[in-house]
Amino acid sequence: MPPRALEPAGVALVDKPAGPSSFAIVAQIRRVTGAKTGHAGTLDPFATGLLLILSGRSTKLAPTLVGLDKRYLTEIDLSATTTTGDPEGEIVEQHAVPDDLDLDSLRGEIELPVPAASAVKIDGERAYKLHRRGVAVEMPMRRSLVHALDVVDRRGECVTLDMRVSSGTYVRSIAQALGGHCRTLRRLEVGPFSVDEASAPDDFTLLSEAEALARL
Repeated sequence: MPPRALEPAGVALVDKPAGPSSFAIVAQIRRVTGAKTGHAGTLDPFATGLLLILSGRSTKLAPTLVGLDKRYLTEIDLSATTTTGDPEGEIVEQHAVPDDLDLDSLRGEIELPVPAASAVKIDGERAYKLHRRGVAVEMPMRRSLVHALDVVDRRGECVTLDMRVSSGTYVRSIAQALGGHCRTLRRLEVGPFSVDEASAPDDFTLLSEAEALARL
């Protein structure tokens, strides 16, 4: 197979809809451009929001962009935990909704277990593949930074949180620590890039490397 084209090059800011995987969005854009295509951090299928898609020779920017802080808006159902930490999993436990939330313990440097339905490798195999087969494994702990964590709405059994976190933070793990699971998850920002600038996958444009790097 011949190597993928290095042009067109650039960074696309895409507003991912709920449903398709990040890899499906990458493949969709690759079919349009015909160029080598990658991303700077995935979103779960149920999640929406900002994906940074790299095209052509700009895929070399991935190590620079992957490590940027992220901002999310998530609605957490506090009445139940699920096997995946999101609405796609089976309910593990249902319980009374707490009156108060201990958010202070989830700000700053935190260490939480990686969700079972994640892409982390366990003995050489993706954790989500083991999870789908029903294989129970002890998930590793992941240390990350939560720069900001604020309640923006609370109604009934659900709370909506606005958070700014370091790269590699699992929002589903934060939901699990609060005794719940993510009902919705939307990525608002990746470093200096905002979902307000993003386009639907069918209507993307490419920022040049120079334009993207000038923001960092």
